[in-house]
Amino acid sequence: MAASVAGGGGVTGRAGRVWPVPGTPVVVRGWDPPATPYGPGHRGIDLAAPPGTEIRAVAAGRVTFAGPVAGKGVLTITLDGPGSPPLRTTYEPVRALVREGEHVSAGQPVAVIEAAAEPDADHPAEPGTDHPTEPGTGHPPHCAESCLHWGLKRGEAYLNPLALVHGGHVRLLPVWGV
Repeated sequence: MAASVAGGGGVTGRAGRVWPVPGTPVVVRGWDPPATPYGPGHRGIDLAAPPGTEIRAVAAGRVTFAGPVAGKGVLTITLDGPGSPPLRTTYEPVRALVREGEHVSAGQPVAVIEAAAEPDADHPAEPGTDHPTEPGTGHPPHCAESCLHWGLKRGEAYLNPLALVHGGHVRLLPVWGV
């Protein structure tokens, strides 16, 4: 199920941070943290983004990794700001437009979404489909359609990246007449 996020696409009220994709972001898969460190779950969110979509830095920081991981392009930016260890955002599958060590600002183009692999000898089609498998895994692609997988970590702990762009606190309101 996909969900549009109101107020997306531009600078938010949360410390000048921006959404990594232009326009109104559509979340195609949400945050679903695992119950245990190696358990099943989704350690980030997926935003709809066709191949070639320009990806922007969510906040100012330093590029600490730009390269392939398991056959997919990955970009990691260690964010400026308080906290130890610092926050790190990850973006995949992307082709980086920046280099390791480079300082970036919020909203700066840092990557573009890579096209999914076509079925070939290294990426055979998933049985019964024309969808290639993920490199080295034999599993179906991460997203049925092209997307940006956006992650957030502090040290070894995975966090919900929506916390970077959604301000405020959740409040329960009374429901009258129930």
